Formats: sequence, C-alpha cells, structure tokens
Amino acid sequence: MIKVLLAEDQVMVRQGLKAMIEVDEEIEVTGEADNGRQAVVLCEKQLFDVAVLDIRMPEMDGIEAAKVLRSRFPHLKILMLTTFDDNQYVMDALKLGVSGYMLKDGDTESLIRSIKSALKGGLSLQDQVAAKVMPALLENEEKVTIDPTLTPRERAILKCIGEGLSNKEMAERLGLSVGTVKNQTSQILDKLELRDRTQLAIYAIRHRLV
Repeated sequence: MIKVLLAEDQVMVRQGLKAMIEVDEEIEVTGEADNGRQAVVLCEKQLFDVAVLDIRMPEMDGIEAAKVLRSRFPHLKILMLTTFDDNQYVMDALKLGVSGYMLKDGDTESLIRSIKSALKGGLSLQDQVAAKVMPALLENEEKVTIDPTLTPRERAILKCIGEGLSNKEMAERLGLSVGTVKNQTSQILDKLELRDRTQLAIYAIRHRLV
C-alpha cells in the first residue's frame, strides 16, 4: 500500500483530493495536515511514501515544507499541488527536487499517475505547467553546451529522465537492466555534480536533450 501525506489548508478541498487519490486501491491517505508545519510534524511520527503539498498554506507554505522534508526525509517523494501556475513557484519547487507539480484542476487519473510515477523516480509536470516553465529553463543560451565527458548512453539516459520516464521505462526503451539504469544515473549525478533526478531533468531540458 502506498502511504500518502496530504497537506491542504482548505478542508473541503482536502477531502476532495483524498477521495480522488483513494479511488486507486493501492493508495491510501494515511496523514492529513492543515499546513506545512503540521506536515513536518506528521512525518516525524509516521512513515509516508509520498507527500502531496499545497503551495499556499498558513504558518509554513508548501515550498518551505518541501525544503524541510527534503533535508530530513530524503526517501520521501514530494508532489506540489496548487491553483497557481506561476513560473517562479514551479522553478522554486523544481530546484528543491520535488517529483512533480500539479494544478488542482487536474483529473484523478493524472494525480494518481503522478503519485505512482514519483515512487519510480519519475518527474511529473502538468501540461499547462510544463508549457510555462520550458521557456524559463531554455532562456539562458550559455547553458546549452553539454558536458563533453557524457557518453552517448549517458546522454540517452538524460534524455529519458528529461521526459519523465521511470527507471523501468528507461530500461525498456534503451534495452538495459533496471540496475544498469540506476548505476548510470548515479554516475551522471556524480559527473555533473547534481543532487537528484529533478536536477538531471532540468539539465536535460536546458541542454535541449528533450
């Protein structure tokens, strides 16, 4: 069972999101919070697989909560959820290494798919969000030059990561084992001196591998 922490300050919205998530029998919302501070406290008491955080919450917003959770619970996958498709919110969240950024008006299937994708190492951006953030990621021309030490296979893996594929999907596409994909991904992180797959995805987009 996938255990989800849901942080949203509006009770009716939170109840609606919970109902959407639990349509899938493999997922259960085992923790609910009114704000980011409560979300952090819950994570100190319970084990969650995925945290779904609203961006705008009282006391501690979703961005700040994600920052704390990423540092204290590195195993926890984080999805940001909001009605605001502002570029800066997206960029702030992605820089923290979250696994996805979804708008609240998204459908049930997309939300469930994003939760499952996060656990597989995927990166989910709703279409409207991706359309707005892509230009921002591509705006600096000096970042187009790709590290010359990357091998063709590493570039292929980077491209897949930029497309949001999971390790299993990458293995199937490239004809590799999942273990090889994981090892290669670790090597790429070391080579590029990056922290996580989200930063790799941003790198792939900035360097126009996707």
